[in-house]
Amino acid sequence: MRAEAQVKNDNVMHSQLLDIRDKNLVIKEVKHVISMINYKFIFNHFDEVFLDVEKLFKGQYPGYRACNTDYHDFQHTLHVLLAMARLLHGAYVEGIEFTDKEINIGLISALMHDAGYIQSKDDIEGTGAKYTLMHIKRGIQFIQNYYEKDNYFNEDLENFSDIINCTGLSINIEDIKFASANMEMLGKMLATADLMGQMSDRFYLEKLIPLFKEFEEGKVQGFATEYDLLKKTSNFYNITKIRMEKDLGNVSRFMLAHFKARWRIDRNIYQEAIDKNINYLRFVLKHNEKSIGIFLRRNSVTIQ
Repeated sequence: MRAEAQVKNDNVMHSQLLDIRDKNLVIKEVKHVISMINYKFIFNHFDEVFLDVEKLFKGQYPGYRACNTDYHDFQHTLHVLLAMARLLHGAYVEGIEFTDKEINIGLISALMHDAGYIQSKDDIEGTGAKYTLMHIKRGIQFIQNYYEKDNYFNEDLENFSDIINCTGLSINIEDIKFASANMEMLGKMLATADLMGQMSDRFYLEKLIPLFKEFEEGKVQGFATEYDLLKKTSNFYNITKIRMEKDLGNVSRFMLAHFKARWRIDRNIYQEAIDKNINYLRFVLKHNEKSIGIFLRRNSVTIQ
């Protein structure tokens, strides 16, 4: 009974601390966490970009259609934003100092990192998923256009480019010539937040089905069917663990410092949620290959 109660408590904790369904609560938590770094932090830049990015995904931003990718959607952006803020705070707890401008760059990079999936108004063929292999380049172009004439950020266009480039799984971080050690840290944090944010989502396994459809339209090689993607996700997790620990400097360790300081929890809630997702996937694949759809039914998933 005690073990069952612990599992139930863990489920509640993961659900509460990783829940991004209410954007207002996400904004509130992000601001609270950043204020723990600097209680005088001014959120004007963040607020402006958040509103514009939300409009972009809703199809209300001038010149762009609404987001039509079911995996890389606004909820994913919120996951990454919240994880990024927590990593920034955890780094601060561990003694790493960022300027207010660097914090802004980190948060804004998280908000805009997947802007490259959004189609322009006159682009009516297919969905934004067709840009999967070039979405990083398109996202960087969007943010550079956005800040081209901005007096505060126009000298940081290369920094935004370097940071967002880190989210590419095929990118060799060592090849990027960062302007400073802090910019390199922000890039590794964003890449880590991108991975941890999506893989800790309680609906991560269900969302692998629309992810396959994005891969299919974007001509991403290596996955024959949705089921094939599910099977290979377990190995993908092992690859991402190595990437986070080595290529990304193990900045995921800052999550532990954050949760201990913010919530008095001496645990990495993100890692626990990811492990839970992957362990469940492995169990389902091992024991229920013919009826896997039943076990991923919360979003009415159909496996081919």
